[in-house]
Amino acid sequence: MNSIFKIVQGRLAASALSACVLSAPAFALTDVLDTPAMKSDQAADHLLLDVATAGANFVAVGARGHIILSDDDGSSWQQVDVPVSVMLTAVHFPDSSNGWAVGHGGVVLHSNDGGASWVKQFDGNLANKSIIQQSQDVVSELEAQLDVAAEEDLEDLEYELEEAQFALEDAQLDAEVGASKPFLDVFFQNNRVGFAVGAYGFIFKTEDGGQTWVNYGDRMDNIDRFHLNAISKVGDTLIVAGEAGVMFRSEDDGDSWETVDSPYDGSFFGLIATGDKNVVLAFGLRGNLFRSEDAGQTWERLDTGTESTLMGAANDGSGKISIVGNSGSVLLSQDGGRTFSESVRENRLGNVSTVYAGGRRMLMVGESGLSVTTPAGENL
Repeated sequence: MNSIFKIVQGRLAASALSACVLSAPAFALTDVLDTPAMKSDQAADHLLLDVATAGANFVAVGARGHIILSDDDGSSWQQVDVPVSVMLTAVHFPDSSNGWAVGHGGVVLHSNDGGASWVKQFDGNLANKSIIQQSQDVVSELEAQLDVAAEEDLEDLEYELEEAQFALEDAQLDAEVGASKPFLDVFFQNNRVGFAVGAYGFIFKTEDGGQTWVNYGDRMDNIDRFHLNAISKVGDTLIVAGEAGVMFRSEDDGDSWETVDSPYDGSFFGLIATGDKNVVLAFGLRGNLFRSEDAGQTWERLDTGTESTLMGAANDGSGKISIVGNSGSVLLSQDGGRTFSESVRENRLGNVSTVYAGGRRMLMVGESGLSVTTPAGENL
């Protein structure tokens, strides 16, 4: 099994693992949301799903709540204490101290010491309560408007109320299932303002460093509740991409979202700004890679020479970009993401995320845990 897909329950590394997670009852998930991750001497060699830079540190997250930390440029790694044992799918540090990790069960973890320690801030149970309360408020407001509405406004308000009641019922049903929806990506603009996105249209925003989270799902035209797999920022524009080619952009810090005319109808799994003004790449299934030079308004397809699904990317800040994916595929650009060449790692295992570690070194994570390679994916 050498393919990794970020599917309904998050980034999963094999169909057997997927079946296990998807069939787990809600009570089992509640247990792992309250159970600290077990320590393992082999945490760096097992499934890892994201890696990020935290100042001078590197932090990787993955299966069973594992978080590992390196303070020597990735030469050695130590597992740190984590208060949950759910699969963690993404991690982001907007500065050298503060970082957030997200994962299954709608969990959000926070570190204020460069990844050395973590606390749980949020989970899917709190998310369900928040959405129910928000839906109840909308229903109450519409009912109040109906009581004083002019006759010519009644039909529209009654329709809005019916839709709001359906949304409330859906939220209540979701709560009965439990904390079943994973977050799949996280992005913080600074140590106060951030977003977490995930399955079934999940998108939450915080403006107080994760102390409180607000559902922003109703601000997107995502009626089919397609999974939101990735979020990034280019210039002043936030971009979210996901399942079935859905893509949204916001120029007001997420308060409103414009639906983008997507360049294809397959799933996107990643986004990365190239460092050039308003230039961003989006990538996903079967080697599909697209480039935008206007902050995601329009896109052009790039020739990758591969049909391997592309999952994660790194930018060295000087025009070099690496994209990793299934079947050992590594794409390398040395011209700011205009053209790419492919190499295939000998083990042909899938990788999900990567970061540059200075010079000719790159850290990538995936099915076999953590690997240290060149930007083209050659072992070091």
